[in-house]
Amino acid sequence: MKSSNYQEGVVITATEFKQSLGKYLDYIEGQNDVVITKNGTKVARLTPYVTDIEQYFTVREKAFDYQYGGKKVSYEEFMEISEKSTLRMEFINGEIYLLASPNINHQEILGRLYLIFNEYFKAEKCRVFLAPFDVHFNKKDLKEPDVMQPDLLVACDLADNITDKGRYMGTPTLVIEILADSTRNKDLVDKLNTYRLSGVEEYWIIDQKQENILLYSFNEYEIDRYNVYGRGETAESIAFKGLSADINHLFDELL
Repeated sequence: MKSSNYQEGVVITATEFKQSLGKYLDYIEGQNDVVITKNGTKVARLTPYVTDIEQYFTVREKAFDYQYGGKKVSYEEFMEISEKSTLRMEFINGEIYLLASPNINHQEILGRLYLIFNEYFKAEKCRVFLAPFDVHFNKKDLKEPDVMQPDLLVACDLADNITDKGRYMGTPTLVIEILADSTRNKDLVDKLNTYRLSGVEEYWIIDQKQENILLYSFNEYEIDRYNVYGRGETAESIAFKGLSADINHLFDELL
C-alpha cells in the first residue's frame, strides 16, 4: 500500500514501517509525525523527540495565530508549552523569555522587601506573593494577555480571582521588579508598558547598580507620577499610605 500524506503526518502500514525503518526514522528526525496503521486502524503515532526549548522554536515556526508585531506564539501555545515544562518562563508581546536564576544580592534585596511588605499587610485583606508566581496581565485593547512573574506583588482582589486549580487570575495593585543585567531592558520598557496597560496601580523598579528605586504610579492606563529614591531617602508608596522602604536598609551590607 502506498503511503498517504495527511495534515497529521505520513500514514503508513506496520509492514511498510518494518521494511523501511531507516527511511521513516529520518523523516521523523526532520520534525515530522508518522502514523502507523494495522489492519486499517491507526495504532501508533511516532513524533520527534524535542526538549522544551526546541519545542518552543518548533511552535514558533509552525504557528499561524499572529497577535501583533509579527510574533508567532499565541497565548494558548505558550500555556501548553509552559504547563509541560519545568523551565521558568514569561510571555510578553508574543515572545517567550526564559528566566535565569537570580544572584545572591537580588535574593537578599527581595527578602528585605518581603519582610517590609509582609509586616505592613499582615492585618490587611491584601496578600504579598513572591516569584515564581504566574500572573496573567490583560492589557487594554489587546486580545491576548502577557504572563509574567513579578519578583514581588501585592494582590487585593483574591476573593473572586482564584481558579479551581489555585491560579491567581486577577490584577495586582502593586508589583516590584529587581533589575538584573539580563532583564534590565525588559523590566524598564516591556514590563513597564504591560503593567501600565493592565490596570496595575504602582510599579517599583529596584536598581542594584544605581542603588535606587524608580517608583511609577498609574492612573487610567497612563503614568500619573514618577519618583526616584536614592541613598539617604525613603521610597513611599502612593497606593498604600504608610508603606515605605528605606533605601540604605535595602542596599547596605550586600555581598
